[in-house]
Amino acid sequence: MIIRTNPWPDGTPCWGDVMVPDPAKAAEFYGSLLGWTVSTGGPETGFYGMAQVSGQSVAGIGQIPPDQAGTPARWTTYLAVSDLDKTVAAISEAGGQVIAPPMDVMSEGRMAIAADPTGAAFGLWQAGRHIGTQATLTPGAPAWNECMTADFEAAKAFYGSVFGYAFGDLSAEGFTYATLDVDGRPVGGLGSLPADGSASPGWVTYFWTDDADGLAARIPGLGGTVLSPPTDTPYGRMVAARDDQGAEFSLIAPNAQTGTQEGWG
Repeated sequence: MIIRTNPWPDGTPCWGDVMVPDPAKAAEFYGSLLGWTVSTGGPETGFYGMAQVSGQSVAGIGQIPPDQAGTPARWTTYLAVSDLDKTVAAISEAGGQVIAPPMDVMSEGRMAIAADPTGAAFGLWQAGRHIGTQATLTPGAPAWNECMTADFEAAKAFYGSVFGYAFGDLSAEGFTYATLDVDGRPVGGLGSLPADGSASPGWVTYFWTDDADGLAARIPGLGGTVLSPPTDTPYGRMVAARDDQGAEFSLIAPNAQTGTQEGWG
């Protein structure tokens, strides 16, 4: 495990939360699957749950507001920013949409929700007391975040303009994919969806596991659904799934191709 105490660099996926009709049910699902311990805040937080691994915060669990009843359960990826207002203005200038304008989250930080021109929604987080994810390279912690879109070039132009990413090309035959690089280091990904509209654009959150097959086998018993069975790739053994309230997420485990990184576990 690697523990972080400083704010994440601008453009880095720094936090993720799942908004669901029943947060207690979500805490039970992910606690059972990923080993999270979830502490719930008071009414001033909307009873927001903070998921921890070994005492380090890794994700959030919130309730879909009553005035948004019927909204599908979903994971949101938050990108770190040091100047929220400036970034929000840049999003509008680049053709994106500001869904929820900047707001203070007590003394924890400031946030906003936006969407890129292709319709993929994401969050922005300007750290206060809460820097975002505190633990990486350990089971149950976030492993990767990627934006999947049917208009790859439009999304690439948008994210490059707003966040100043450099791009690494990982494309293969029939598939377009780029890493989102900050200071020469990949921090996330951008991939292409079929142009036929069979899949909706959005950001995907991956969580580390040391046993992709074991967790995939457990998901149905917890009320979830395995959308894509464990598959080896050059980047790890991957599983795509849906939780018991409909929010989609992915799992990834080190495999023979990747080996284990220093600090794992």
